[in-house]
Amino acid sequence: MKRVLIFDSGVGGLSVYQEIYAQLPNVQYIYAFDDAAFPYGELPEGELIARTRHIVSLLVERHSVDLVVVACNTASTIVLPTLRDVLSIPVVGVVPAIKPAATLSQRKVIGLLATPATVQREYTELLISQFASHCQVLRIGSTRLVEMAEQKLRGQTISITELEAILQPWRNRVDCIVLGCTHFPLIRDEITQALDGDVTIVDSGRAIANRVKDLLGEVTATSKEPNLTYNSAAGINAAALNNSLAAMQLEPVRSLHYPRL
Repeated sequence: MKRVLIFDSGVGGLSVYQEIYAQLPNVQYIYAFDDAAFPYGELPEGELIARTRHIVSLLVERHSVDLVVVACNTASTIVLPTLRDVLSIPVVGVVPAIKPAATLSQRKVIGLLATPATVQREYTELLISQFASHCQVLRIGSTRLVEMAEQKLRGQTISITELEAILQPWRNRVDCIVLGCTHFPLIRDEITQALDGDVTIVDSGRAIANRVKDLLGEVTATSKEPNLTYNSAAGINAAALNNSLAAMQLEPVRSLHYPRL
């Protein structure tokens, strides 16, 4: 039985989980999210590193995890070196899918939709200079879209009018959008609707799933233990969230207290 831990500040990493699960259904998944410190984009770097290291290390030991996915763009740009130093198993991060977007765009005008922290990171600038220097990359950093994705998974309605207002600067300008936050694929349909469907939308979920599959190697198990979910804070609209989790083959949320369980 192989086990994969997927970690995020909130439910956004579920978009990555779905891509990995589609390729590797016979792996046990432990999904952990640090709702007590949500959103991670507004945390000091030292606190983000400390929280991530504590929670991930604890669950890796508890469940004898074989591989960790940090399914958060903000955290991935900060905590991967620390986790790789303290863990002896592979740690996979996520980065904005700027390289494929630069190839797909016909107008060579790309929209990068991410958190305020991610759009300003030096790492993001490096990705753009390496893979999209021949493109114009327009950026929107939005915490509100992160909140919308959280609301959707908890059974609340998303305002298309509000989304249209946020994305208005890109209307009739970009032809390809990079979803640079793992929360955003959860509202892909709403984003497409807000932009009248006249864009190509890319994210890094499938690439991450391919990487996990390569690192895990052959999976021979034909049965497995239930997929678990942990949260560091009492959930809002917990029943609706658990319904969404059940549809994704995940057990109801268990309490995960920081700094102690």
